[in-house]
Amino acid sequence: MLRHQVAVLRRQVHRPDLNDADCVLLAALSRRVPRPSWEVFFVTPATLLHWHRDLIARRWIYKRNRQGRPSTRKHIRDTVLRLARENPTWGYQRISGELAGAGIRVPPSTVRDILRRAGLDPAPRRAGPSWGQFLRAQAKGILACDLFHVGTVFGTRIYVLFFIAHATRAVHVMGVTTKPTGPWVAQQARNLLMDLGERVEHIRFLIRDRDAKYTSVFDEVFTSLGARVIKIPVRAWANAIAERWIGTARRECTDRLLIYNERHLRRVLADYERHYNHHRPHRARDRRPPQPTSTVAPALDGTWVRREEVLGGLINEYRSAA
Repeated sequence: MLRHQVAVLRRQVHRPDLNDADCVLLAALSRRVPRPSWEVFFVTPATLLHWHRDLIARRWIYKRNRQGRPSTRKHIRDTVLRLARENPTWGYQRISGELAGAGIRVPPSTVRDILRRAGLDPAPRRAGPSWGQFLRAQAKGILACDLFHVGTVFGTRIYVLFFIAHATRAVHVMGVTTKPTGPWVAQQARNLLMDLGERVEHIRFLIRDRDAKYTSVFDEVFTSLGARVIKIPVRAWANAIAERWIGTARRECTDRLLIYNERHLRRVLADYERHYNHHRPHRARDRRPPQPTSTVAPALDGTWVRREEVLGGLINEYRSAA
C-alpha cells in the first residue's frame, strides 16, 4: 500500500520542490542505507552523491573578511536622504555641495549611489554654458547683464536688471521697475560701479544683448573705465551665464511665489541674492558659493545639520550644528 501511494505521488509530482534542509537530510540518510537500496529515494544516485559532496564541503568553508571600500556611515546616509526628501528639486550635485557647505564632505558619486539605493532618482547632469574656452581664459574680467520680467498676482509685468560676474558667479540685482527706460538702465549701471568700488578696475568686458534700453549712455559708463562692450548676435543664446541665472532664479524663487508689487519683489530678490551669493553651492566653483562668508572645516563623526529657512521656507540652507 505504501509503495503504491509513493508511485501515485511520483506520477502527480514530476519534480519535487526541495529546500536546502531536505537535501542535507537525504544526503545524510543515504550513508545509512546500503547502495543497492537507494532505489527507495525519489532522486537518482548521482543526485544523492552530489548533495553529499556539498554537505562535506560545507564543513571546510570558513567566513572570509570582506575587503574593499567601507560602507558610508548611517548618519551620512540619513542626512543625504533627508535633504533629498526636503528638497525634491535638488539633484545629487546640489546635495553634495550643500553638505560640503555644512562641513560634511560627501562626493557626488556617493550621494548618487545613496539616492539610487533608496529608490530616489538623482537629477541628471545638465549641459553647461557655451563660450567655454573664451570664458575660462577671460572670466576674471567679464561682467554680463540682462533684463527679465516677473508677473505679479494682478497681471502687472515687473522688469529686473541684474549683473553677474563670470569669474565668481556673484550676482548684483540692481533694480526693479514696471517701465524700464534707457536713462533708468544707465543710472543702475552707475549705481553698480559705486557698489563695486575699487573692483571696477578689473572689469575688462561687458556682455549684453541688443535691447534698445541699453543706450550709448549706458555703454559709456563702462567704456570710460577702459572696458569693452560686447553685443551678442541677434537671436543667439550667447549670454549663457546670465540666461542660466535667470532660469535658476525663476525655478527656485519667483515661480514659486505670488508677487504683489515692486516693493515685494525687491525684498524677495534681496533675500535670494544673499542666499545665492553667500550660501548656494555652484558647480563651476567646485560646489562653493560665489562669495563664501567663511571657510568650513571637515565635520567630525556624528555631526548634526541644522536647517535654516529662507523666504518663508521656500529655500532651505544647511549648516553644521556641532
